Amino acid sequence: MSGLTYKAAGVDIDQEEEAISALRNAVLFAREGKGAPLKSEFTGLVDFGDFALSLCTDGVGTKLLVANKMEKWDTIGIDCIAMNVNDTICQGAEPIAFVDYLAIEETDAELTKEIGKGLQKGAEMSNMTIIGGETATLGDIIEGFDIAGTALGYVKKDEVIDGSNVKPGDKIIGIPSSGIHSNGLTLARKIVKRSEFDYEDEAEFGVIGEELLEPTKIYVETVMKVLEEHEIKGAANITGGGLKNVSRINDSYRYVIEEPIEPQPIFEFLQEEGSVKDEEMYRTFNMGMGFCMVTSSEAAEDVADSVDGKVVGSVEKGEGVIHEEKGLEY
Repeated sequence: MSGLTYKAAGVDIDQEEEAISALRNAVLFAREGKGAPLKSEFTGLVDFGDFALSLCTDGVGTKLLVANKMEKWDTIGIDCIAMNVNDTICQGAEPIAFVDYLAIEETDAELTKEIGKGLQKGAEMSNMTIIGGETATLGDIIEGFDIAGTALGYVKKDEVIDGSNVKPGDKIIGIPSSGIHSNGLTLARKIVKRSEFDYEDEAEFGVIGEELLEPTKIYVETVMKVLEEHEIKGAANITGGGLKNVSRINDSYRYVIEEPIEPQPIFEFLQEEGSVKDEEMYRTFNMGMGFCMVTSSEAAEDVADSVDGKVVGSVEKGEGVIHEEKGLEY
């Protein structure tokens, strides 16, 4: 059996980057004065006097299809909120409000109630109010449902984390993921479909579908607390693109992963069943590290202890991301 890839499963990361670039180049208008855009990476920042307001929008992706197969929708809302707030905190912004958008094939009160349970839980975990949203019945357009949302956050302008203070010798702190999170599910689903297993089947780690539905870990409380006690020079949410996300902290340097976090058993299962190469796994999935931060070497161990993480690597001169153990470069 030939090894599966994200591209063969239907998602071409390079093509996506090209498409996003084309969209950005077509949207060039920028407001001046209050509300003018500020330099940012994982979330959008706008000038608001002494503060910067953060806006971030994201959805859950094809994890919804696994939820439909398992007929379990009470955690999808957690994923929707997590995908937004975990990007928001990368710039040091604290999320304060959220709006959601639910597009549904046909009205189903029981389904929306289950989705609402997850949104409520995610809001509690993020200390963030859901102030509104929109539900649209689009039977002519959509099968099943889709959900996305937008998070509003704020940060003092002089406390924005933008990676500009990163330098060689700094350390990378990795925080464990809760599993697959909400990225790479297109590849994961194709692997399960091609295997001898189904979502309801038991594997060594438990029921496959339940493991794939494990909610995305929300890092808000952990990160906002450590920001009060230590200087964090850069942060990255490890989502689509996997390990490559680390270089978004400041692409003027090389990030060397020397002692990675051990991936959860679900990743080993997917790699074996799909005959997926290491390079593809670390480019598609978080592989056990859901979030990372860069801090000084002097503060590294304290920061790692305070976030229940570990020092996984160092910043060096150069560019890209290196996984030493696997011999991978992105």
